[in-house]
Amino acid sequence: MNEITVEIWTDVVCPWCYIGKRRFERALAAFDAKEDVRVHWRSFELDPAALRVTDETIPERMLRRQGIPPEQAAELLAGVSAQAEAEGLEYHLDRARPCNTFDAHRLAHHAGTRGLAETFQERLMCAYTAEGVSVGDHPTLLALAEEAGLDAAAAAEVLAGDAHAEDVRADEDRAARLGVGGVPAFVIGGRWSVSGAQPAELLTGLLERARTAAAA
Repeated sequence: MNEITVEIWTDVVCPWCYIGKRRFERALAAFDAKEDVRVHWRSFELDPAALRVTDETIPERMLRRQGIPPEQAAELLAGVSAQAEAEGLEYHLDRARPCNTFDAHRLAHHAGTRGLAETFQERLMCAYTAEGVSVGDHPTLLALAEEAGLDAAAAAEVLAGDAHAEDVRADEDRAARLGVGGVPAFVIGGRWSVSGAQPAELLTGLLERARTAAAA
């Protein structure tokens, strides 16, 4: 077996990351050596200074920070939602609440130690883009962790301390070294990197190139 590593940097409060996740899943489904692929989810904070708990929605934030009026914000978000719908996702971004995601990333690393990294990522992304919950809120994170199959007591212990904080920082440091400045970002086979919610066909092509290189 020639293992192919795929590193995926995401942030929970990035609507494009969920779209990128779906497109990568389609890319992997079209790749005939998917059993050789090892996916590593990496942490990225779009706004490290954001509040952990907030009721501010995306449209309200766009108005406050960028002066974008509600009508224009609605049009922009509708465009993103249309892209999501094409991937089978249902977005309600008018209710989404951007927040600090550091603790969500710490808990995601904990999920990874339990073999539930992808499952927890999926639950977080859906909660943010579709359900309007604040994914920085600890009670909310604990509920989502349980729904993803994590032990509630162990998850609560992670959030109560600083477990996996170094793992999050290590991911962010690696992103900086590789020149990753936005998410989603994919590094395939340690050599090929792309940013953005790329088409599935492009990602499948990179997997093919990585397989050829691994076999050489």
